[in-house]
Amino acid sequence: MSQGFWLKLKKPFFILAPMHDITDIAFRQMFVNYGKPDVFYTEFVSADGLCSIGKKKLLQCLAFKKNEKPIVAQLFGSNPDNFFKAAKIIKTLGFDGIDINMGCPDKKIEKQGAGAILIKNFKLAREIIRATKNGADQLPVSIKTRVGYEKNILTTWLNELLAEEPVAIAIHARTKKELFSPPAHWEAVKEAVEIAKKSKTLIIGNGDITSFEEGKIKAKETGADGIMIGRATIGNPWIFNSKKNIQSISPKEKIMAVKKHILLFNQHLQGIKKFVTLKKYFKGYLNGFPEAKIIRMKLMETNDLKEIEKILQIYLSKL
Repeated sequence: MSQGFWLKLKKPFFILAPMHDITDIAFRQMFVNYGKPDVFYTEFVSADGLCSIGKKKLLQCLAFKKNEKPIVAQLFGSNPDNFFKAAKIIKTLGFDGIDINMGCPDKKIEKQGAGAILIKNFKLAREIIRATKNGADQLPVSIKTRVGYEKNILTTWLNELLAEEPVAIAIHARTKKELFSPPAHWEAVKEAVEIAKKSKTLIIGNGDITSFEEGKIKAKETGADGIMIGRATIGNPWIFNSKKNIQSISPKEKIMAVKKHILLFNQHLQGIKKFVTLKKYFKGYLNGFPEAKIIRMKLMETNDLKEIEKILQIYLSKL
């Protein structure tokens, strides 16, 4: 097992979870500026796509800056040969690790035999891990998954994964069927820690964490080596900053953060991603103060970056 940077992390470590069409370079750079996690993950990228004529476009999704290190590239797919080839590509790009997505519940991903559907196919899942490790050479390989597909089969599933000796396994503490509700079953993370204790594989807990402090508590309660935070990071680039709390962030700071995100989007993603993708972040940033809803409504009606900046400047001048 190649452990790479994982061996150097102080426990419990914190990770920005990979989220499709969200955790791009502009989003990650917000955390570099306001409160950096211990590890970054990219949004997932198709292993098949990296082995096709669409490679050039997908490589744009894997762009990162050195100030984001350590950073892990996440892959999805169902073809072990393409995972082998994709891992070789990832290694040449300078990433610190490779993660295999075995938990995404999206139907389009599952139709490709990828994501959470792999929980139903132990043999293929293990072949993919082996192929990725072979292609990655000494680059550490981790996995993100769930406790089961239709029901909790954590003991059986986790032992299958552990047999391939990944450096880390992130457990989203729900089944695929449960999607993102009911509340995450953190007792399953504690169980995973117990199952994995005879191995060198790190266990990372994931699901419903809303703050840095809550993550620390869950790590202590479960014994998890690390905590991964996803949805609660949207609009809250301060979440990994132990000296900041979202309740203490002023309206001015929140509006300035939106401006900063726009600047980063313009710098790194203009011409690569559509302007409308920015709109998904507004609700997260702009809430908790009197005029927040009005500003959000006005921003949702905008058609370009200049319009957004004009609206934000008007409200900033009032503060």
